[in-house]
Amino acid sequence: MDKKQFAFGKENFILLAVSIAIIIIGFVLVSGGKTTEETGFDPSIFNTRRLFIAPIVIMSGFGLIIYSILKKPKA
Repeated sequence: MDKKQFAFGKENFILLAVSIAIIIIGFVLVSGGKTTEETGFDPSIFNTRRLFIAPIVIMSGFGLIIYSILKKPKA
């Protein structure tokens, strides 16, 4: 019997799993905070973590997904 050839290698699946974990971490960084009943406005929505760090982490995760899909597996 011939061994089946998969489109992805082991390294591709590992990179894919790591990139999904990075994206989840990015979305956790975006979430958080709470609104108060008195004011209805939370000033922590405009902090550096939510506006700059989290989108960079999410976009790097998506970039790593693209890389893991396009990377050719070792023969």
